[in-house]
Amino acid sequence: MRDVIIACDFQNKEETRKFLANFTKEKPFLKIGMELFYKEGPEFVKELKDEGFSIFLDLKLHDIPNTVYKAMKNIGKLNVDMTNVHAAGGIKMMEAALAGLKETNSNCKLIAVTQLTSIDTQTLKEELLINESINDTVAHYALNTKKAGLDGVVCSPLEAPIISKMGLISVTPGIRFKDGSADDQKRISTPSYAKELGSTYIVVGRAITKAPNVLEAYNKCIKEFI
Repeated sequence: MRDVIIACDFQNKEETRKFLANFTKEKPFLKIGMELFYKEGPEFVKELKDEGFSIFLDLKLHDIPNTVYKAMKNIGKLNVDMTNVHAAGGIKMMEAALAGLKETNSNCKLIAVTQLTSIDTQTLKEELLINESINDTVAHYALNTKKAGLDGVVCSPLEAPIISKMGLISVTPGIRFKDGSADDQKRISTPSYAKELGSTYIVVGRAITKAPNVLEAYNKCIKEFI
């Protein structure tokens, strides 16, 4: 079930197509986030799905339950393989999101963001006024996610063992090779360590998209993680 998801954090369709030209036989799992989706819209997502790519539509919905419910009905029609909400929106919001997807008969996995991998304990306490540890906060948000009936959570690989014990899938960004830069991530891991920790999916961005040899970097991730 494990897989590598490539974060296509590109400005537009042209940049994305140029990147995907590196894959002649492979159809990697792709993450389409806010920047690309807000630029190119749902039609580009449909194009990629029609070409055989699996899609994680990473829009992190976080609003009142009724708004999220209606938005998820639209996302369900795109036939994407995975999408997400913010667990901070609460159980009722997550239940509404799931209800919206189910109305479209979508098989899309629905996951919830616990804490962004750019958040550390200091940010948690000083800016968000959450005095619990990162691990305890992630665990509590994951428990709410499970209560809402979702498939899993987005978390750092460091929290994957907590999630596995709950019977949820873990989608873990913040992946770097041993010699890579952390960039704006604070809770990071290598692909092999993420595997050891029990991540279900790893989300890899710049370690692949900015690599001198894209296909080689992708295959390295596959070899270390799958």
